[in-house]
Amino acid sequence: MYARRCCPALGGLLPVMVLVVAQAAAPHAAYCTEPTVREIGDRLEPFVDRWLIDRLDGVDHRLQHPVAASVALAFDRPWEGAFSGYVTILRDGERLRAYYRGLPASGQDGSPQEVTCVAESADGITWTKPELDLFPRPEAAQNNIVLANAAPATHNFAPFVDERPEVPAAERYKALGGTSPDGLWGFVSADGFRWRRLQDTPVFTDEGWVFDSQNVAFWSATENCYVLYYRKSVDGFRAIGRATSPDFLHWSAPVQMSQGDAPREHLYTNQTHAYFRAPHIYLGVAARFFPGRQVITPEEAAAIHVDPKYFGDISDAVLLTSRGGDRYDRTFLEAFVRPGPGLENWVSRTNYPARGIVPSGERELSLYVQKNYGQPTAHLLRYVLRTDGFAALHGSYTGGEVVTRPLRFATPATGPRRLVLNVSTSAAGSVRVELQDADGQPLAGYALDDCVELIGDDLEKTVAWKSGSDLQALAGQPVRLRLQIKDADVYALRFR
Repeated sequence: MYARRCCPALGGLLPVMVLVVAQAAAPHAAYCTEPTVREIGDRLEPFVDRWLIDRLDGVDHRLQHPVAASVALAFDRPWEGAFSGYVTILRDGERLRAYYRGLPASGQDGSPQEVTCVAESADGITWTKPELDLFPRPEAAQNNIVLANAAPATHNFAPFVDERPEVPAAERYKALGGTSPDGLWGFVSADGFRWRRLQDTPVFTDEGWVFDSQNVAFWSATENCYVLYYRKSVDGFRAIGRATSPDFLHWSAPVQMSQGDAPREHLYTNQTHAYFRAPHIYLGVAARFFPGRQVITPEEAAAIHVDPKYFGDISDAVLLTSRGGDRYDRTFLEAFVRPGPGLENWVSRTNYPARGIVPSGERELSLYVQKNYGQPTAHLLRYVLRTDGFAALHGSYTGGEVVTRPLRFATPATGPRRLVLNVSTSAAGSVRVELQDADGQPLAGYALDDCVELIGDDLEKTVAWKSGSDLQALAGQPVRLRLQIKDADVYALRFR
């Protein structure tokens, strides 16, 4: 049942696809069917949701917040400008690329003036714009434009590196772009610079759905199919739809993404993608939009030189997570990234996050947010976050406990199996871990009193007991973890 719902295939491919997905997407199937035992193998499990958590006692499950670090890109070329946007950050080996719409003046969505631009980086911090000769302009024969004269696809062109096994070299880069009523056009490229349409008609259409936002797709190794997340309008609210495909050409009937009991809010972009360190978990840093919620006055708007049509609304960014299928988890309803100080951050269509979260240091992730939309100073701002540090299990000075649901980790092919935590404590703080059976009884030799106190700050701190740290003997059997946390944060766990 889950394989059909999460990744429906088409026509004669259906029996094969259902079988393949049922085998490949075990963690997603587990999430949908809510099994008694969580199968985690040797996967990293960041605490972005409560899939592993059974009970919290004196511990808070806290959303973390990225910190503004530096300007990544100024949209300062003549063909870029105040209305540049819909940014995609992707990684291909050691190289990072940023793709974005260039548009100096506002106008109709999908206008011929819209172009797709590119910038590159080796570290996610310093970005340069290549000088290409693909689309010469009067202002510059060489420039950073990689797609032009392709309206309406250049309105929201969203590329990705196709990680499907055996993908043809000429199609390693793929992209979608387009607006209503046409639908989404498919593009492919060998190098990410020279793009061609995949066919003479849009690859995805659906009457009654809208596409005037950044519509994103990627190959899901976990679900064994391409997944697409795109704009949908439901009862006047901007919502998110999803479809799947075995080949990027034939797509399933769309479904609306559920958000459980979360209140209805306008989600302008979704930016869903597989987290590179835990690809079974999809992260979306979405633009939450508040139409008509105006903060600044016309006089203040004139002072910051924002376009007169673009200061009647405000937005911020929220964190969405999914483990596949048609469900987003909204564990955290508060803002992930707030607008911040300055009138320039309280105008329409600013604070829209880019798609993509990338490493920018040994212990650091970078994500990017559009700033000063509709203003001469429009730019992309880089934010930093601890690796895996989207949310934390936080214990105060008085301490508390977390007990997980029963889980099963994999038997190692060779060598020992150890539990490691992404953890940060104060000098006074600590973390201890107890291993229990599925019924919650401590396992002999692995009680709290047997655990060596964890103190410090480490992305992979090995948990040890008096008998040592090797858990190979417990691999394959259901266990619970009881974490005692005092003045500390635990961000993720893994058996490796």
